[in-house]
Amino acid sequence: MLSRCIATDTGSFATRYWGRRPLLSRADDLPRDFDDLLSPAAVDELIAERGVRAPFIRMARHGELLAKDCFLGPAGFGAEMPDQVDSAKVLGQFAAGATIVLQGLHRLWPPLIDFVRAMVDDLGHPTQANAYITPPDNRGFDPHYDVHDVFVLQVAGTKRWIVHEPVHVDPLPSQPWTDHRDAISRRVRDQQPVVDTVLSPGDALYLPRGWVHAAEALENISIHLTVGVSALTAVDVVRTIADVLATMPEFRKSLPMGIDPADHDEMASLTTKIAAEVVDTLRYRAAEVGDTAAGRLSRRHADRTRPVSVRPLAAFAASEQAAATKVTWRHGLIATLDELDGKLVLRLPDRTITFPVLCAAAVNALHRGVVADADSLPGLDRADATVLIRRLLREAVIVPVRHGDPTELR
Repeated sequence: MLSRCIATDTGSFATRYWGRRPLLSRADDLPRDFDDLLSPAAVDELIAERGVRAPFIRMARHGELLAKDCFLGPAGFGAEMPDQVDSAKVLGQFAAGATIVLQGLHRLWPPLIDFVRAMVDDLGHPTQANAYITPPDNRGFDPHYDVHDVFVLQVAGTKRWIVHEPVHVDPLPSQPWTDHRDAISRRVRDQQPVVDTVLSPGDALYLPRGWVHAAEALENISIHLTVGVSALTAVDVVRTIADVLATMPEFRKSLPMGIDPADHDEMASLTTKIAAEVVDTLRYRAAEVGDTAAGRLSRRHADRTRPVSVRPLAAFAASEQAAATKVTWRHGLIATLDELDGKLVLRLPDRTITFPVLCAAAVNALHRGVVADADSLPGLDRADATVLIRRLLREAVIVPVRHGDPTELR
């Protein structure tokens, strides 16, 4: 899916643009439009008929978020929840110049669920999708930067984008643009933009985190998708290593009694000594620390992304027909497999499942993405394969292959 967002090959994008500089891609060099991901009719459907609730919707005008009661209201009998959208209020605020922000569409709207899952596969980093719907001749937010990379996909209408160089390079989530308001104002006032362009339907713009930007709709309603990417950084890895060191008694000991934290020289000497001890530990126990940290990073990724959703009734029905059902691994489900004490151990983000070791070849094949049924799983006869498939379906580890699913062709 990354190829839909960039007018260059993925290799060039990775080395020349990713995390480095913006990339403007015109519709003539892309698959033309993004109507299959979202449309004006889809926006209306989400607001009026799909029961979108706060905080999946926000509204903003002239750089400020509107109070929730400006667009929320009671939903009547059977939906007595305080975060319901009042579509009439939304219309009133939109007509008065407010931008509609639909958040977390990768959890709500089927085309974007699939698109974002594919972007995670391509990029290797957690990804989300929001939509911004701005009335003519209006803007939603002041110049700012994001703490995640974004792909802006123009769906409908036109919007002018003005992009300036960072005032704070590669900001972390704990370093928001509001910490640098004055620097951003000076940058916008005193320097020429790097990008000053109008996006039309089908155009795309990639912005690494930290690049200052503002956007304004022109003479018609503008709809664009912002596909945000929360990149894993070296700081994340270092913090994970620190968490591993916290499991080692030698690094949990109290510092000497009588130290003076206000004495700069004393504290500099102490931190240098501890840093050297950390370096020595990592030198001699690098494989151990690295293996533990890798497991923690995998779990972190699993917490921040989601495997494809399970259709509970379809999965249960398939488990009842396990002997005749084609199945495949649940896409995006992170797992590790080990053989321990004569058992096959399947470790998932939220639990551990054990199997007889004779299931190893079959489970490993499924983990690799093989599409199989009870007659084709390696290492098991039909009866044992049926039992395994039934269990894995009910554990939401594998899913039935639906007719027409591309995985059928693997």
